Amino acid sequence: MERVACIDIGTVTCRLAVAEVEGDKVQRLAKSSNICNLGQDLTATGMICDEARDRVLACIDQYLASTATSGAQAVCCTLTSAARDASNSGELLSALEGRGLRPMVIPGEVEGSLTFLGVAQDFPGQRILVADNGGGSTELALGTLSATGLELEAVRSENVGCRRITERFLSAGDPPSPDDIAAARAFADGPFANAAAEEKIAENRPSRLVVTGGTVTSLVAIEKRLQPYDPRQVHLATLSRAQVEGLVMGLTSMTVAQRRELPGLQPKRAGVILGGAVAIAELMAQTGFDELTVSESDLLFGLSLCAAATMRGDQTPVGWKPLLAPVR
Repeated sequence: MERVACIDIGTVTCRLAVAEVEGDKVQRLAKSSNICNLGQDLTATGMICDEARDRVLACIDQYLASTATSGAQAVCCTLTSAARDASNSGELLSALEGRGLRPMVIPGEVEGSLTFLGVAQDFPGQRILVADNGGGSTELALGTLSATGLELEAVRSENVGCRRITERFLSAGDPPSPDDIAAARAFADGPFANAAAEEKIAENRPSRLVVTGGTVTSLVAIEKRLQPYDPRQVHLATLSRAQVEGLVMGLTSMTVAQRRELPGLQPKRAGVILGGAVAIAELMAQTGFDELTVSESDLLFGLSLCAAATMRGDQTPVGWKPLLAPVR
């Protein structure tokens, strides 16, 4: 049995999971999530700003202090869309290396594969479409986790995420105008329509659409008015397309200040929740699903499996190996 610590630095959120892995079974021992907004102003500048970098590093310092007493044997660290896009990501990577980590900026296809691996544990033998809706991008993965292993038919990354949409289309007015909402929808519509057509989703429909990420878990929490947040009421919950569209309509009519007061929504997510909800609504429209299932077994879950396999010297389920650092 391996005990691993996995850190993921996303466009909006930094997350830590400590897990025990035995074969293909994962027991999550601890999980932390902090909204750090690494992608702040990235759309306009193409760079990670100093303020965002400092927020992330302060969060990572907390995570490393926690990891040091967790009993984990190794720690891995991945960065996703914001780090892929920023011209100065090297500065952040150097700072992370100075803290003893071996950070990896992973391609969208690897991100999607890791997320699928985590999600599919709950749907063995089912052919599913998994969408990881993040701050800067949405990864789509289609396939099956069978008794013989992971069978991925397609993995792709689309530059449609809650912060990207917000900064590009939904920042001028508060609340945004109908024209701004229409432009945001059109922006999300194209990539998802292309993906659905190229992967022939309509002709060979998967059994279900499973969505991960802070937006969709927040939408469930808003719908259920969860205070405090309870992952047991979110994991494997469902949202209909009508519910998602209703949430989009409600959020559109509110100012950011009003969204901060919504039961179930983290106040720091109030500025980007509408952009994420628009993305999910368009994803459902273009893939033709009237219902989605929400999963909390996300990238960190898949990353834990790959980190443990790497520790054992085994091939990982997705054919990609994380760089591991000793816990200190």
